[in-house]
Amino acid sequence: MSSIKLSICIPTYNREKHLHDCLERCHRDFRFDFPYEIVISDNASTDNTGAVAKEFIERGMPIRYVRGAENVGMIPNMSSSLRLGRGEYLLYLADDDRLIPQEVANIVAYLDENPNITVCHAPWAMYDGINEVEGGLFYTVNEDKVFPQKSFAEVFNYMFRGHIFPEIGIYRASAFRSSWVPRDICFYPFPMLAHFLDQGDIAFRRTPFYRQVIASNVERDRVQGGAQIAATGWDQYRGGLEYFLYFASKRGKVGTSPDERATQEHLCRNFTLQRMAVSMRLLVGMREYVKAYEVYTRMVFGGFDEHPEVMSFKEGGLLATALQTLSWQLGVTAGIENLVISGYPDIVTLKERLQRVRLPSRLEIIDEPVEPTPAQLGNTAILVHLPEERARFVEMGYLPNLVFAQDDLIRTILL
Repeated sequence: MSSIKLSICIPTYNREKHLHDCLERCHRDFRFDFPYEIVISDNASTDNTGAVAKEFIERGMPIRYVRGAENVGMIPNMSSSLRLGRGEYLLYLADDDRLIPQEVANIVAYLDENPNITVCHAPWAMYDGINEVEGGLFYTVNEDKVFPQKSFAEVFNYMFRGHIFPEIGIYRASAFRSSWVPRDICFYPFPMLAHFLDQGDIAFRRTPFYRQVIASNVERDRVQGGAQIAATGWDQYRGGLEYFLYFASKRGKVGTSPDERATQEHLCRNFTLQRMAVSMRLLVGMREYVKAYEVYTRMVFGGFDEHPEVMSFKEGGLLATALQTLSWQLGVTAGIENLVISGYPDIVTLKERLQRVRLPSRLEIIDEPVEPTPAQLGNTAILVHLPEERARFVEMGYLPNLVFAQDDLIRTILL
């Protein structure tokens, strides 16, 4: 049996700067009074990730570095890092996030004292790594809570009422071995929790031990895998909840009558719609206005038309979504090199708005039309202010489906 108490498992891919910053903090801050290891699962990086790991190994850190032969994807590599752990307990750490060491130690002691508990979850804190300021919690736990083995109905209601995501936890390795397979249709933390609860008690603690770095001083525009999932993964969230309820029904712990199924369906639907509100906010922040509009339509149809995120988008999302529709159309149409803007009273402001919706950089914007050459007739799109102006450009020979009036774009958006 391994003498290692805790495995801190870091999946990574081509993020040498983030990994170096992460390991530097671990080297500085970890003062555990129990044996631990850091497991790095490298998803076939092509940068200097291996050299970074070697540097900190030579500095005496208890690191095991394993490089995969090929890039298997984000979630499978997360599984790899956890499976490689030798510790009695396993803890996932993203290479751009941070731990709160004393709270980690507190949970390890708590699990030592309570061998019946298979996993201990806690909310995570949002953290501004540029200004070194802690923000709010992703969800709130009002008091430390333990749920007994197979109490599926109680745990489901607890997650629904608190809008709780069992995503960050410290796992007992003996239970983890039969608790997780990465899943594509069902968001993995909910099925994973069902399997932990099937094997023993589970705990939620109110004090965070994990900081998710929202803004990084290492790379300010980095891609966050978690944020990408949160922005588009609401159907996976629903799938995860339905898996949890399926598992509970197979264990005879939730009812399966038509009325009970209808109630469960309603709760899953509401939970999902609440997550979609978060998705809308993230997508607007990413300037993904067309995607935000798609979420908006589903939320309004679902009865959430008075939700603050929906109301905010309704007030300011129309023009941005319409212009991004134009940007997308021009981006995917082969051979288009120019965009002529005609008839707008404030072309400077319009240009600024087009840049905010990611107008393809290859396009040259022409403020006012000139006599076109034959080549320009085939490689130029037109945006006119008033619908009646379309006919003039079509008669000149421009492609009719690439002569857009503002009203054409706005008709694609129904708020």
